[in-house]
Amino acid sequence: MTETIWINGQELLLTVPSDRVVAERVLRHIQRRIDEDDWSPYTCKADALRAWSRLGGIRVQVLKALNLI
Repeated sequence: MTETIWINGQELLLTVPSDRVVAERVLRHIQRRIDEDDWSPYTCKADALRAWSRLGGIRVQVLKALNLI
């Protein structure tokens, strides 16, 4: 069964129901970083986004939904 969640008008497909909690946590984390302009331990936003995009999975889906990558 596939779950979905909408972020920034984009639908994210989640493979298991528990992924919804993970996606919401990732969204809050990234939104806080944006709001506070805090990219530590990275030196800048670009470095943080580059590192996070390498992790793949739900994090990348959230970054794409927020038009960050």
